Amino acid sequence: MKKVVSVFVLMLVCAVTYAGGYRVSLQGNRSLAMGHTGVAVVNNAELAFFNPAGLIHLENKINLSAGGFGVFADVSYQNAEFGQSAQTDSGVGTPVYLYASYKLSDSFALGLAVYTPYGSSVEYPTDWAGSHLVNNIELESVYIQPLFSWEIVKDRFSIGGGPILAIGSVNFNRNLSRNLTDLDGNRSNVTLDASGILEFGWSAGALLNLDNQDKWKLGFNYRSLIDVEVESGDGEATFANVPNSPLAPVPNGNFDFTASLPLPAEWTVGLSYRPNEKWLFAFDYNYAEWSAYESLDIDFLNTDGSIALESNNPRNYKNASTYRFGAEYSLSKKIDLRAGYYFDESPVQSGFFAPETPRNDSNGFTGGFTYYVNSKLSIDASFLYLRFDEVDASYDFFTETNGQTAPFEGTYKSSAIVAGLGLSYKL
Repeated sequence: MKKVVSVFVLMLVCAVTYAGGYRVSLQGNRSLAMGHTGVAVVNNAELAFFNPAGLIHLENKINLSAGGFGVFADVSYQNAEFGQSAQTDSGVGTPVYLYASYKLSDSFALGLAVYTPYGSSVEYPTDWAGSHLVNNIELESVYIQPLFSWEIVKDRFSIGGGPILAIGSVNFNRNLSRNLTDLDGNRSNVTLDASGILEFGWSAGALLNLDNQDKWKLGFNYRSLIDVEVESGDGEATFANVPNSPLAPVPNGNFDFTASLPLPAEWTVGLSYRPNEKWLFAFDYNYAEWSAYESLDIDFLNTDGSIALESNNPRNYKNASTYRFGAEYSLSKKIDLRAGYYFDESPVQSGFFAPETPRNDSNGFTGGFTYYVNSKLSIDASFLYLRFDEVDASYDFFTETNGQTAPFEGTYKSSAIVAGLGLSYKL
């Protein structure tokens, strides 16, 4: 029982973070089409996310970019030894974004970034083999970030950044154990629901023109550690179908909880090269400090506010890197074509693979285009096929209500298809 609600904290992380071991990178259609590169690419207001230092280099005084994505993802699980299998019903995720910049002078600009790192749901069949770890989750989040961009050395060097307000919510359900039921045979389960979780962080970036011809650019962006703090009253845990017995691990009903967990810092460096007016090439390297994610810690509270249970559920993540490549070709004055690829390392180590976030190394293949309606308005489109490596993995740290450890293992296959559409406007 000590681990019964600890998985919720992981779900909260999914709800309020923009990056890490659980996400598909969806922060802009132009950038996604180029392999999710953008730290050293100056093309539109998507810079508000990738590198706010570049906003001052946009030619127009006002720049807007808005769009969204349809995410179709699935996960399959199989344990051939015991004849077990399951397939998720992931639904359609719809993350969106809105970026804007306004140039106050030749050397200073302001910006705003609003985006949803997660907007999807995952559902396994009821009472599947891993239902004691997860049945279903629904995640929503919004990031709001005011920004500045300042050109310190004309045509050469600029900086930018600003604070981050993260707003998240989550709904999660799982069974309490592999076999606990009430007198009618209904599986004992818990549903956790939390909303309005507010956390703060910050980001900073720099952009350097490496030559006088504006061909080579070097970009850098940093996003800070964000500490997730779930306080009493932020959410509610509801236990159902628990047998009415003094031996039961918890009674039916509603309970508060508190939790604390660090979200790791990220560093991204990028290089772009424009050899002529037709071609643009970009490379980004991202490094996430996931080693800060050692365990999920939670206090499960009695009605009087005292601690009923303490949970320390190890995750033991490792630092992870992502390598991104992209290219753009100007087919005509009306159309730009883009393509890209990225390789994303998993931070999950052996023995810590949990089915609520079946995350392993992945390869992303991207493409897209921009159609210029006129000198001010353009349509941006993107496509992503994300293929996760098939993996034989286990989670070895689930503890049953009787205190026994119950490892859960199997073979996981995961993939995602994403289609995106957006608009860019400049004035």
